[in-house]
Amino acid sequence: MEADFSTCGALMALLFAIVGIVFKVPTPYSLIFGAIAGGLLGSGNLDATIKAVTNGASSMTSPALRIFTSGILAGSLVKTGAAEKIAETIIAIFREKRAVLAICLASAVICAAGVFIDVAVITVAPIALAIGQKLNLSKAGVTIAMIGGGKAGNIVSPNPNTISTADIFGVDLTSLIARNIVPAILALTVAVFIASILSKRQGDDISENEKTTETSAQLPSFFASILGPIVILVLLAMRPLAGVKIDPILALPIGGLVCALATGKARNFLEYSEFGLNKVVGVSILLISAGAIAGIISESTLKEDVTTLLTRLNAPTFALAPIAGVFFSAATASTTAGCTVGSGAFASTLVHGGVPAVAAGAMLHAGAITLDSLPHGSFFHATGGVVRMSFVQRAKLIPYEAAIGFAAVASSTAIYMIFGK
Repeated sequence: MEADFSTCGALMALLFAIVGIVFKVPTPYSLIFGAIAGGLLGSGNLDATIKAVTNGASSMTSPALRIFTSGILAGSLVKTGAAEKIAETIIAIFREKRAVLAICLASAVICAAGVFIDVAVITVAPIALAIGQKLNLSKAGVTIAMIGGGKAGNIVSPNPNTISTADIFGVDLTSLIARNIVPAILALTVAVFIASILSKRQGDDISENEKTTETSAQLPSFFASILGPIVILVLLAMRPLAGVKIDPILALPIGGLVCALATGKARNFLEYSEFGLNKVVGVSILLISAGAIAGIISESTLKEDVTTLLTRLNAPTFALAPIAGVFFSAATASTTAGCTVGSGAFASTLVHGGVPAVAAGAMLHAGAITLDSLPHGSFFHATGGVVRMSFVQRAKLIPYEAAIGFAAVASSTAIYMIFGK
């Protein structure tokens, strides 16, 4: 079937969206209207453009529903104090001698348990800053430890970016998570290495007034805190282990309910669910709007032109997966939007090109954590704000974050190149 839109139109759609985001137009509007403008420039046909945009957005309904239910888990973990207890316990186990490792690991575990990466960093920040101030660690080192750990945990988590990638590629969520365990470990290792070096930097101390010491009055036990994520892991593992499929749309809220029950706060479960819902509404809207621009790209000649370019460069088809993850997450400054646009645009091309869906999804997903924290996105400002960094100070951390993401995507790609599946 002949494509409806030109490559130029698809690229202009992305450019208009980026310009809108940079100029503080709400990201969903930037993506939707960028898609419409690019579609019109690429075809001159309003009806075809609107159809592509709406079809692309409607294709995101399934992952959006799963993300809605994931809010129950995130809300329970955060509001019961479970996430904070997990962080506190991990840091206490490793003690001061391995403080950087403890901060990285705490952020990674909380994110992997199902807490969004920005919330994970915000949760760990009070403890990390207090330790950093006590041990004279630099603010940059502590911040990279939190962000790097969060990035490592994010590619093995039931978070929106993982859910959307698994759904668009049509693969089991557990399989996608398992595929990136090794890349996550390598990313965590690189994060610890970089953060350890940065933490010794002079002239970047954490001052007393920057240290936040607010903690919950009474935290649950570690076992009660971790029980919800363990239940989710068991439920999602039922398919590969016993052939029983329990969809994330059920597994994630069940884990949230177990968390509330185990911590003795079931009476507040509805309150926690509402808190979680408020956290995922924006992400779900972002996902649907990213689907709009993915609809234009997927029906354009961009796929064929990129494939042709790779062929002329003697690059294999699978290279499209990590490149798409890096490029689209950088363009949207969002892991979730980058995964959604990249997967929606190139999933069929990759699979038809002979790349297994799980491998392609894993490479694209790992690539999406490389440049997802650029200044035109919210993560950049949320993580800079929680540690009271200036714009310039926060921007100087981007190359270090990119190195951590590169470790993940390079290892994910290497696994496919070595094993071919």
